[in-house]
Amino acid sequence: MAGKFEIYKDKAGEFRFRLKAGNGEIIAVSEGYTSKKSCENGIESVKKNAADAAIDDQT
Repeated sequence: MAGKFEIYKDKAGEFRFRLKAGNGEIIAVSEGYTSKKSCENGIESVKKNAADAAIDDQT
């Protein structure tokens, strides 16, 4: 199964998304957004920018 983004409302009523791996494990959680559209834009930004993102290993 492929990973998926889930949109949900937090206890404060803000929209957030989480990215789940194919095995159901949560691998990323967003900041809170005041509108669902802004949350959806955040997902699109991750999809667009993460594919070619560099790894900055600061260990």
